[in-house]
Amino acid sequence: MSSSGSTYGDIHRYEPARESTAAAIGIVLLTIIEVVFVFLFSYGFISGWGLSDTGNMFLGGILAVIFVDLAFILALYRKEFLPDVMIVKKRRRKWEDLYIREEDEDGVPFTTGAWDQVKRAIYPYYKK
Repeated sequence: MSSSGSTYGDIHRYEPARESTAAAIGIVLLTIIEVVFVFLFSYGFISGWGLSDTGNMFLGGILAVIFVDLAFILALYRKEFLPDVMIVKKRRRKWEDLYIREEDEDGVPFTTGAWDQVKRAIYPYYKK
């Protein structure tokens, strides 16, 4: 838990999005380019460009450009139009993930007495 007194689920930091006009224009232009390349890929796919080796590589390149352009659109949107929010989370101990009660955190003893430990050391298949 942090020393600032934050509890689980509290918003620790909230910075609103910048929402710049340049980013909005960039997203619009990248979207137009995206639509052009999607149309070109669809037309080439329907026309049978992929039946030759060169056309197949050309269609693959267009598909790569489509995904790279989409990545830039999403990166710009995420950076400029989504707020920066940090939420306080409680760090759990490993035994809590296994649904073990706190009093059973250290487990149970392997044997009950010293004589059983000696028997196990001599004969590992000894059963109680």
